[in-house]
Amino acid sequence: MESVPAHTPSVETTTLRRPAFRRLATGRALTFFGNAMAPVVLAFAVLDLGGSAVDVGVVVGARSVSNVALLLFGGLLADRLPRTLVLQGAAFAAASTQAAVGLAVLADRAPLAVLLVLSVVQGAVAAVSVPASAALLPLTVPPEELRPANAYARMGVNTGMIAGTSLGGLLAALAGPGWGMVLNGAAFLGASAAYGLAGRRLPARPDAPVERARPLRELREGWREFVSRTWVWVVVLQFFVVNAVAAGGIQVLGPTVADGTIGRTAWGFVLATQMAGALAGGFLVARSRSRHALRIGVAVVALDALPLLALAESATLMLMLVAMFVNGVAIEQFGVAWDLSLQENVPQEKLARVYSYDALGSTLALPVGEMAAGPLAERFGVRPTLLAGVVLVTLVTVAALCSREVRGLTTRGPGADGGADADAGGSAERDAEGGADRADGVVPVA
Repeated sequence: MESVPAHTPSVETTTLRRPAFRRLATGRALTFFGNAMAPVVLAFAVLDLGGSAVDVGVVVGARSVSNVALLLFGGLLADRLPRTLVLQGAAFAAASTQAAVGLAVLADRAPLAVLLVLSVVQGAVAAVSVPASAALLPLTVPPEELRPANAYARMGVNTGMIAGTSLGGLLAALAGPGWGMVLNGAAFLGASAAYGLAGRRLPARPDAPVERARPLRELREGWREFVSRTWVWVVVLQFFVVNAVAAGGIQVLGPTVADGTIGRTAWGFVLATQMAGALAGGFLVARSRSRHALRIGVAVVALDALPLLALAESATLMLMLVAMFVNGVAIEQFGVAWDLSLQENVPQEKLARVYSYDALGSTLALPVGEMAAGPLAERFGVRPTLLAGVVLVTLVTVAALCSREVRGLTTRGPGADGGADADAGGSAERDAEGGADRADGVVPVA
């Protein structure tokens, strides 16, 4: 009889032991911590200079415009250059800018124009770093560990966002926004160091022939990769609608409803509960073994309608907390399924560009929803507008599930090889277009 080890490490435990993954996840968490804190302390800095709500909108909005404008360039850059180098450079640029402007604010030498420039830089840095970090993650773990790796990385991101938002408001109130910017600079500096350490643990990529940069051609290649997979653009269209509805319903109409019902303080707890749900969802999805991850993730997006329904019916605080917690869990189920599906089915050399097109579609939806919610609520009423959002989220989710490619896409199970278990919707394309490259870049088991 064979002896059985007293303890066999689980896939999840093994993933957390990989140095490259831990350092990349740490860098991402610190980056999102800084990105979450930045607009909070920036807004208070504008107000401390005597700026109006319009000034706050211009300064904070400049970040979104810069982000949208450079997202495709960020994906292109991440596919051409070493991704750890791109991440290091972006984080270091953010650290330098944040610290310098923070010191200027503390010295009362930061006019509104300087804060506007800072906001533009923040948006540009985020546009460069997000596609690069998402596309780099598959190179830090073997294919069978992608699901827990994505789940743990997203848990770190959610924790960073919660901490950044909360600490940003606290520092701005107690010590002033200048100190918040200085701390933000330190966080980005830590992220830059973590990315550099992660890069040391990755194997060198095979030398590729040096070609003259052709940005437009490379963007077209990324676009062809994006539209060639029906499940990719169908889900992005779904989320264009869902994100627009959520942005208008939660960010614009939510505070209005809360003012007349549960109050502003309670509304802050409601928003925090969504992130708590996302953390709980991360633990659940890290242990999931379902091979139809995308189908399940797309289906639970319908639960985005719960907070809108609770707001429309002026529900009690407890019901709103429950609705937002469930929504947070659902968000994480989709998020991990989406990252996993892209990473397993899109060639590594084009992955960042596909991520950038995905992010562009989602980001463009946010101002659409935010700008449309107010006028629609004034014309038709807050409750009908929110209920219309519930209907839209439900219908667009059903429509996405009508796609055979969305329903049929499967992910590799634990222990599967580099493509044997892929589905008909993606395996042939991966094998033909370079999916084997992923195996060449996997970090060996220590």
